[in-house]
Amino acid sequence: MQRKERFEKFIAYFTENQPEAETELQYNNPYELLVAVILSAQCTDKRINAVTPALFQQFPTAEHLATSHFDEVFPFIKSVSYPNNKTKHLIGMAKMLIEEFDSKVPSDISELQKLPGVGRKTANVIASVVYNQPAMAVDTHVFRVSKRLGLVNQNAKTPLEVEKQLMRYLPKEYVATAHHWLILHGRYICLARTPKCEECSLQYFCRYFQKNFA
Repeated sequence: MQRKERFEKFIAYFTENQPEAETELQYNNPYELLVAVILSAQCTDKRINAVTPALFQQFPTAEHLATSHFDEVFPFIKSVSYPNNKTKHLIGMAKMLIEEFDSKVPSDISELQKLPGVGRKTANVIASVVYNQPAMAVDTHVFRVSKRLGLVNQNAKTPLEVEKQLMRYLPKEYVATAHHWLILHGRYICLARTPKCEECSLQYFCRYFQKNFA
């Protein structure tokens, strides 16, 4: 099966069965989403959603966070991965947001990546979710699922390579939603160690299934 055909089947399935897909992180504004995505690196959304309500209540704006101290922020996020670094990143991010961006979360991916704790993946999430830009954030789920399905080459070794290949074949209007399709499929069906191939509805075009079970 040609790659173009796999993309067509991928889009056809999800537009029919899951047309509305969005992040599972809970937030009320761009500032809160930025904080949540920074915290979510190598951590589950479920864990982040458990700690952010109290964090946002204590630090509801970038101004509140920027004027805080490490010892004030750390207790709120001590249960997430790498809490020391993330505490420093959050405070630094808030300060830069105020000083360089007038407290407004930027929409430009390059500008976003200037913020402490914000890499390309996080920047793409913000650009996609907040500003509805055709940006593809490649996390571990997107990386794994897109390769298993055959949407990208097996020799794609980095998130950036996967991102470029997905962007090459996905129509712009589907990029933002496809990011969530891939994440949710990887989170609940196409698991890393034991993918639930027997109950997966994408068997008919999945390269992994065809190679291992067909």
